Amino acid sequence: MTHTGSGSTYDPVPNSAHRPDPPPRATGTAPPPDRPVALVTGASSGIGAATARRFAAGGWQLVLTGRDPGRLAETAEGTTAVVLPADLTEPEGPRTLAQAALRSAGRIDVLVAGAGIGWAGPFLTMRHADIDHVLDVDLNATLHLVREVLPAMVAAGRGRVVLVGSVAGCVGVRDEAVYSAAKAGMAAFAEALRQELRGTGVGVTLVVPGPVDTAFFDRRGTPYRRSRPRPTSAHRVAGAVWDAVRQGRDDVYVPRWLTLPGRVRGLAPSLYRRLLDRFG
Repeated sequence: MTHTGSGSTYDPVPNSAHRPDPPPRATGTAPPPDRPVALVTGASSGIGAATARRFAAGGWQLVLTGRDPGRLAETAEGTTAVVLPADLTEPEGPRTLAQAALRSAGRIDVLVAGAGIGWAGPFLTMRHADIDHVLDVDLNATLHLVREVLPAMVAAGRGRVVLVGSVAGCVGVRDEAVYSAAKAGMAAFAEALRQELRGTGVGVTLVVPGPVDTAFFDRRGTPYRRSRPRPTSAHRVAGAVWDAVRQGRDDVYVPRWLTLPGRVRGLAPSLYRRLLDRFG
């Protein structure tokens, strides 16, 4: 499904007595009224950056956010993207970003929630602060941002929310218990929200990649050691996001065969666990 915006401007805080701090100063150019707008989180690297470049190549206006202004500038180079550095785990982070994005671009046709972090190791050794941080970045921040962005989409009668999940959220991965929990929560949220938004013109897409060849594993401090599934490229995931938005798809697996483990788990959980114990 492609979205052609109307160029209307939305009030991001209708009839609200709560006025947060002024939004971050945007850099970039306001979009022409005939260009659809995508807000991409986690756009400073990895899947988010690759997705931003794919949408820019498709002629979309971009609003890019992440915590690293320098890397965001690199992603935006050669485009008319509006750059809004932000920390979505801050209490007012999602609200402030949504306001700034709507003010800068006039509308948001697609939200691509690509921000995320990992943590690997036995759950018994995981600090409580790390549990909170993974849940804040990988689940809570996205839910709050979606809540801030949705009213304008519903009012316009069009739009799409793209949530980047993980195969870990479908099957659970040893030594990644909290990350798996966060991504499972994202999958359940996508399904529930999709049902709530039926008839509004706003769709929800869950993109489920396996391991992706990015700096994700370096940043979590533990390399990817499994022989299967083999890491795919961020470019491939970005292409899947692009196709899903154009086609209005609800669920996308990258690669497609990753639907199999979840099906086996659902139909034959004992067999699935035996296979997991053997092959990891």
